[in-house]
Amino acid sequence: MSDTLKTHSRYWLETYGCQMNTAESNALEVALQAAGMQAALRAEDADCAILNTCSVRKTAENRIWGRIGFFQHLKQSHPMTLVVTGCMAERLGDEFLKDAPAVDHVMGTNDKQRIAALLTGGSDERDAAYSFTQSYYKDGDVKSYVPIMNGCDNFCAYCIVPYVRGREVSREPQSVYDEIHRLEDAGVREITLLGQNVNSYDYTWNGKHMRFPDLLSDIASQVSSIRWIRFESPHPKDFSKELIAVIAQEKAVAKHLHVPAQSGSTRILQLMNRKYTRETYLQLIGNLREAVDGITFTTDVMVGFPGETEDDFHQTLSLMREVRFLEAFMYYFNPREGTKAVSMPDQLSSEVRMARLQELINLQRSISHEEKVARCTGTVEVLVEQISKRNEHEYLSRSEHDEMVVFQPISPVRVGDFVDVELTGMVGSTFTATQH
Repeated sequence: MSDTLKTHSRYWLETYGCQMNTAESNALEVALQAAGMQAALRAEDADCAILNTCSVRKTAENRIWGRIGFFQHLKQSHPMTLVVTGCMAERLGDEFLKDAPAVDHVMGTNDKQRIAALLTGGSDERDAAYSFTQSYYKDGDVKSYVPIMNGCDNFCAYCIVPYVRGREVSREPQSVYDEIHRLEDAGVREITLLGQNVNSYDYTWNGKHMRFPDLLSDIASQVSSIRWIRFESPHPKDFSKELIAVIAQEKAVAKHLHVPAQSGSTRILQLMNRKYTRETYLQLIGNLREAVDGITFTTDVMVGFPGETEDDFHQTLSLMREVRFLEAFMYYFNPREGTKAVSMPDQLSSEVRMARLQELINLQRSISHEEKVARCTGTVEVLVEQISKRNEHEYLSRSEHDEMVVFQPISPVRVGDFVDVELTGMVGSTFTATQH
């Protein structure tokens, strides 16, 4: 292992997995740069490399093992310190040091704030409890993630998250408000509130019991130049009437939601320990559509869970046809050590799981295309995110419904502006438009 007192000047950071990891990597970069370090242009130019890992699926871990192999080879000719952090580090712990001698330090999900001190010889001021790092903004960003809670209490049968991130811990509201005000002053125009189960936020503050609808309403009432507030990932069981009312009433809350379904079969949902049924999920979508004009949805769907029959799978297909999500993240069941599902009976073969996934993907692609063609008309407001790398005269932007829109301006436009555009067509899944 390398000497922990050695100081480093150039870092290389790789991030895998969810938005929470992305946010925490952004915060880590802020800490590293505040400690005097600079980002290297290439891994080969760095004197330390940090892998912020994901452990949700085995495929993610396989990618990380491959990268560790790359750095092991690189270290033979280029001495450097290799730090592994995040969920995979939390799951495997010191096993990394046994199985991967190239790894110098292993730091779990709640130890990321120690990395800058470790690499620069600075002081370690971490709290004993989970610490929410204060800044997730990088210069020039017009969008930012804002974690409001960490961990999960749900213990879905297939999910490793409660074991690698721990139980739910909600962030103190004033800390959230202060960070959002700083982001707004820095030019951020869209924020996404993050949590493994974001709408289970629960904090007692100044004698008041704050739930997620209270926090969301407070944030919406305080922002001015931040136009859109999003949140991920919510759990269907925690969509209260109060939350639906806030989404409907607050203009700043984007009318586009990611609502994980996971399955269309009540029997499979029960085996997954999801705590809702097909009927209550569809009722939730119906209640949201009734309360919020023009709302759109994306989702997560798993196929091939242990015991899933053809009938269960077809119920999932029928749910997709009924809801008609704009997009979906679709995947097949991948056993994770340490979860209940790994030892469940009636495990399906990889051939069955892959065939069902392909059928699901084909269906959703058709639905997505039909929905987007139907939406390809009229004027929409978009947030300008960047100048196109392919054409310096075009701007890339996104709508409130998270649709990518490319357009050529007819009047001066800056990144971070909100612009009205007229939709004119589609290239792949991207809308084309002209400035209104």
